[in-house]
Amino acid sequence: MDRRKIVIAVTGASGAVYAKVLLDKLQLLQDQLLEVGLIMSDNALEVWQHELGNDLYRSYPFKIYSKGDFYAPFASGSAQYDSMVICPCSMGTLGRIASGISNDLTTRAADVILKERRKLVLVVRDTPLSLIHINNMKTVTEAGGIICPASPSFYSRPASVEEVAATVIDRVIDLIGLKNSSYRWGEGS
Repeated sequence: MDRRKIVIAVTGASGAVYAKVLLDKLQLLQDQLLEVGLIMSDNALEVWQHELGNDLYRSYPFKIYSKGDFYAPFASGSAQYDSMVICPCSMGTLGRIASGISNDLTTRAADVILKERRKLVLVVRDTPLSLIHINNMKTVTEAGGIICPASPSFYSRPASVEEVAATVIDRVIDLIGLKNSSYRWGEGS
């Protein structure tokens, strides 16, 4: 299997645990990865600190890019990144992507991924949804993106908050084409 180049963006939606579990899993799957670029919005930094009580996002072996760094390699299709995951994805970020507004590195990278027909996965985490949110999800889906709501499953009987979050993140890992050992329906209890 070819090693992949992936962009991870973390926005200020509640659900920093999803981002943490995603980064933990990617760290375990490094043999499948050539490069991981990480972008965190200002609000994501605040939410991470508030919800998780730490700044451990700094300890991952992935390069962190500034939200205004349009010289990041994945700001251009020529860098050939395979996929991008925005986790969690705020409704504001979703709306800007759906409208084609590339006002920061996250939305520019998403625009590049879509125009290059690569995989864009948005882990949206909001409830309830307005019609505007639903229409933005429809627009991104029609453009080739994948909406993966942060809706956990309970088939695997998760015993901790991180295990609950992992039920969503395991789906994300599958969607971007990485091999991952996880609970599979019908393959045991």
